[in-house]
Amino acid sequence: MSVILEHVGLKVGADIYIDDVSLAFERGTMNVLLGPTLSGKTTLMRLMAGLDRPTSGRILVDGKDVVKVPVRHRSVAMVYQQFVNYPSLTVYENIASPLRVAGIDKSEIERRVAEAARVLRLEPYLKRLPAELSGGQQQRTAIARALVKQAELVLLDEPLANLDYKLREELREELPRLFAASGAILVYATTEPSEALLLGGRTATLWQGRLTQEGPTPLLYRDPDNLDAARVFSDPPLNELVVEMQGGRATRSDGTPLPPDMVPAMADGSYRIGFRVESTTVVEHDVAAGSAPGTVFTGTVSVTEISGSESFVHVDLGFAVWVCLVLGVHDWRPGAAAAVAVDPAGIFVFTADGSRIASAQAAATPHLVGA
Repeated sequence: MSVILEHVGLKVGADIYIDDVSLAFERGTMNVLLGPTLSGKTTLMRLMAGLDRPTSGRILVDGKDVVKVPVRHRSVAMVYQQFVNYPSLTVYENIASPLRVAGIDKSEIERRVAEAARVLRLEPYLKRLPAELSGGQQQRTAIARALVKQAELVLLDEPLANLDYKLREELREELPRLFAASGAILVYATTEPSEALLLGGRTATLWQGRLTQEGPTPLLYRDPDNLDAARVFSDPPLNELVVEMQGGRATRSDGTPLPPDMVPAMADGSYRIGFRVESTTVVEHDVAAGSAPGTVFTGTVSVTEISGSESFVHVDLGFAVWVCLVLGVHDWRPGAAAAVAVDPAGIFVFTADGSRIASAQAAATPHLVGA
């Protein structure tokens, strides 16, 4: 089975929800739709499922345009972030419901339900009603119902958001394998870049209803085509800086010169550079010079976020606030003097309209630039 979207768009009045999206999905593949809230992920999935119709373009399944084919005649299963279960049916009957509608043999229904319940740890709850379950248990019930259906196209819209951390991590590994074993096309929507990287496969980044880039997930992370794709695939947010280039010399927008190793010589004009937290190092102000590779900027700590074995330190440089990564648990006091070392090798350079043009080259000697 293959699913191809050709210049698909959805417009309601003057509002554009999906803008000229073209994508291809092949049998047995893991595909991720990555984008912030309201970027168009759910809308695109509803179009693929047949719940909504596009106002332009075609959706082809094995070469046949299915835009006008009702959802009940498609081999598709969809799970939303907000679980949907039949309140009057037990967990067992909720999971079995699509199989009963399809007229599947009773023994086969029992086998599929038992297997799904085992994988999703629902065996103790099969006789309960949804109202007697926690939110996470209800979501697992909805996922199990999609699993037993053995649909050729499985659409998962942030399905693990309501689960506890440990189970979420386990299912991120288990679900792609389970659905891929049936040869299904799995499309998984998420707002989290880290989840996209964990799932692997191919990723399509979406921004305000537009497809900004598509390809193998690791490649998209390492090599974004444009500023919007880099922003979507960065969490914490991409650190950015407007740069003016004149006569081969780069300055900030206020005219302050930038070290020559930070931005490659380019044609005169306005540019924007961006880099992620892993291309930064936070060091103490009084040992900043010579203590870390790359270009160093001085400033003060505004806030520190501790996340497990990592700390994200927000440093106010006067002209911008950048988020930096520090391994381990650190309690940097607000207002404390600090410096940010930026590795030029991790810098992306974009034109004024957001197109990617170059990467800065790494240099061995750091430079101290006062805030």
